[in-house]
Amino acid sequence: MTKIDTKCVTEGYQPKNGEPFALPIYQSTTYKYDSTEHIGKLFDLKETGYFYTRLANPTVGFVEEKIAALEGGIGAMITSSGQAASMFALLNIADAGDHFVSTSTIYGGTMNLFNVTLRKLGIDVTFVDPDASEAEIQKAFRENTKGLFGETIANPAINVLDIEKFVRIAHKNGVPCIIDNTFATPVLCRPIEYGADIVLHSTTKYMDGHAAQVGGVIVDSGNFEWTADKFPGLTTPDESYHGVTYTKDFGKAAYIIKARTQLMRDMGACPTAEGAFLINHGLQTLALRMERHCENAQKVAAFLKEQAQVAEVGYPGLKGDKYYGLAQKYLPHGASGVVMLRVKGGREGAVRFMDSLKLAVLAVHVAMNRTCALHPASATHRQLTDEQLAAAGIKPDLIRLSVGIENAEDIIADLKQALEKV
Repeated sequence: MTKIDTKCVTEGYQPKNGEPFALPIYQSTTYKYDSTEHIGKLFDLKETGYFYTRLANPTVGFVEEKIAALEGGIGAMITSSGQAASMFALLNIADAGDHFVSTSTIYGGTMNLFNVTLRKLGIDVTFVDPDASEAEIQKAFRENTKGLFGETIANPAINVLDIEKFVRIAHKNGVPCIIDNTFATPVLCRPIEYGADIVLHSTTKYMDGHAAQVGGVIVDSGNFEWTADKFPGLTTPDESYHGVTYTKDFGKAAYIIKARTQLMRDMGACPTAEGAFLINHGLQTLALRMERHCENAQKVAAFLKEQAQVAEVGYPGLKGDKYYGLAQKYLPHGASGVVMLRVKGGREGAVRFMDSLKLAVLAVHVAMNRTCALHPASATHRQLTDEQLAAAGIKPDLIRLSVGIENAEDIIADLKQALEKV
């Protein structure tokens, strides 16, 4: 079997004899056809091809093929952002009056999407502690529950999800397990191999790696058995699309086809061809970069653990960390590059530390080649109450440190001088 680092380079675009080696940017919204009959077959989904770039574009399509291959799925759909991917993943199976379950330790933007915006659309959510027992999490499920959502490595709490536990709970209730795999990337963890049904990414993070392009992606495992009574949008005729029945007409690809032909068509959160080109550039070096991110983060976490000014370090790669055992199971090749740090002195101490950094940049971003730091309570999770912050595993003095690919000694020297200011 081809190794993941080789797939990062070779999957997707395959130039033929005499064709460009680099993935071409098909900078076009429009495509030419020889007959109206051909166009009709495209719109009836009876032939594959391109009829409008909002739905599909050759450059985007090649990158979707690569990401699907990396995650082990049957298909993928790139979106304009990670937020769009999270929204589409749920809207594809949940309607007004439905409900889903999510872990509470999720990215602040996703929390707001679930807790505010989707509720406005009539879709309810119950948040659960990911470390709770199966019996306790089971209490959150209802007759109208349509899915179970979690993050492989939570942002910014850095807890590791017990994927197999969540898969068991989801499947026991006849719903898909949806996993955001952004921080782990398929290089470190492939949730589908543990039974996950749908995998998401903010490609803006490690997949891009250079802070150059916002994007997201949904990957369909093709393994979930959609049932008529639970998911009528997939198993009954879609009158908005010529009465097509996705499970009948597309089999295992029903979910991802519906997401594209219905949600992307209507909501238009589509990527650009140039954006997909940039994501592909990042993907080619993903395995190399993740190796360095993990190596540097391990060294940084070990250093921070020994510092008197540090109140707490959260990094699953450290022995003694609460999630070390789960990391050994799900992340045997490295625990990614993000470290949770709490300095002494509370919120004020955290701010002093942040403002004293020199090499590390202060950025509302994470998982890129440069080391960067963020105080979530002042930024990404600023809209949350203290109670919601606590439920999300975030304390007022928590700092999210995204360790880059610089020399580890230089990163540690910068952290040392900043800690001396606390």
